[in-house]
Amino acid sequence: MHDSELNKTITIVLADDHSLVRDGIRALLEEEEDLDVIGEVPNGLEAIDMVGEKSPDILIIDIRMPELGGIETVERLNAKGGLKTKCIILSMHDSEEYILKSVQAGASGYLLKDTGKSEFVKAIHVVHEGGKYFSGDISDVLVNNLFKTSPSTESTPETKAKENPFDLTNRELQVLELILAGYTSKEISEKLNNSKRTIDTHRFNLMKKMEVKNLIDLSKKAQQFNLV
Repeated sequence: MHDSELNKTITIVLADDHSLVRDGIRALLEEEEDLDVIGEVPNGLEAIDMVGEKSPDILIIDIRMPELGGIETVERLNAKGGLKTKCIILSMHDSEEYILKSVQAGASGYLLKDTGKSEFVKAIHVVHEGGKYFSGDISDVLVNNLFKTSPSTESTPETKAKENPFDLTNRELQVLELILAGYTSKEISEKLNNSKRTIDTHRFNLMKKMEVKNLIDLSKKAQQFNLV
């Protein structure tokens, strides 16, 4: 292989505690000429060691593993600073909470385990080129807002707590507003381009965080704290 070809190759380390999953991903990726899986590990601690040893372009890591999960691993890697390796987290869940935590940990991508090959390969290329890639039921607007947040415009903890005492996410506030406007979960899912299951999850989380049991109490509390 010539140097010019080597320069185009994207090196990848896989971290997943199931060898069958790793085998499947490796087989899928190595069908692509420019992708090279240079290592596999079964947990986050070994992933940190291998990233330090081999410095791959991309670490693809499962969100849940023994010893150290994907989000915690990415957080530790990025905490060291100067990380060349970009991280993509693999998960079975399209939960906004997991995606937000992944973003906060420093992940450049979040892929669902049932993602098709073309999207998987596309995500790797987008992330390798410096972009962000998030699959699942999450809006591009939310992701973009997360990455545009700057210290100068960020609220202080005190202000944030006062404005949003229940620590609701942006999407939960959107869902809350639509619920109180009288929309059903199905209608909200269509408006926000989310699955109905995701909207039902947001509805449940709103009730839990705001400590209410019905829509009347939800409405009263939202008005009391000027949330909508």
